[in-house]
Amino acid sequence: MPGLLDTTEQTYRYYRHAVENHWDPHDIDLTADREAVTELDDLMFTNLRGSIAAFGAGEESVAEDLAPLAVVLDDVQDEMFVTTQLYEEAKHADFFDRYWQTVVTPEEERRGMEETSPTDDQWFSDAYVELFDRMEDSLNELLVEDTPETRAKAYCHYHLTIEGILAQTGYYGLTRAYGGEDVFEEPMPELPGLVAGLTKIRGDEGRHVGFGMHQLKAYVESGDVDPALIRDTVNELVPLVQESVAPTEGETRGDEPDPLGLSEYALDKHTQRMQQITNASADIPDVEALTALE
Repeated sequence: MPGLLDTTEQTYRYYRHAVENHWDPHDIDLTADREAVTELDDLMFTNLRGSIAAFGAGEESVAEDLAPLAVVLDDVQDEMFVTTQLYEEAKHADFFDRYWQTVVTPEEERRGMEETSPTDDQWFSDAYVELFDRMEDSLNELLVEDTPETRAKAYCHYHLTIEGILAQTGYYGLTRAYGGEDVFEEPMPELPGLVAGLTKIRGDEGRHVGFGMHQLKAYVESGDVDPALIRDTVNELVPLVQESVAPTEGETRGDEPDPLGLSEYALDKHTQRMQQITNASADIPDVEALTALE
């Protein structure tokens, strides 16, 4: 007898992947990070604070702003997946908030710095704020007019750009900087708790990005959405992504203006995503491949 669910659907498989890969942000040991962060000079510590704040605010924003999509979805497999995504975005926000309270605030106190909040305006560039404002608007538009075009724009803003390009670039940069690679002229301390958390979050967001790309590719293949709409929407956002990930003072140590190659990495991710969605002969990569840092 047929059941309610189509377990062969890709979105159902994303849902099951979420169920099978559950993790708790409070299980990650931050003891070593608390000690290692003392090795950073004040400028690099401030850069780290900015990165943690940006990730935390981003995760909080996407957790708040995804609700309209959950309201308009009418396929049960899609609905089941998005419930896992809402839950996971909340976990990600929890991890970065815990990192701030456990690592950042005690280090500010040790250095005699004024205690800051991860929500302070100083951590967010105008380009970063505009990206998330545009994402919120695109999701809210679904409650006004739910069409294949408005859904495609929402997926382009949320899953493809914020998660698939901006966040992926941030993971790449922080993992290279604090994961033991010899990136800068002066050695950087390893932050294993941060890298472990980022690795878990990347695993979750591989599903999220895959879901959005799967939906967009289905719209293109059915003819419901012109590929030009997807390209034009993301092309408008990529400059804001590149501005958001541009190195700040202190991150340009040595002769290289961008030692981590973040701007180029963001552009490469954009090119890959577009090809995978709009090329009929290309497949959506699996979860692990979607968030591989190479």
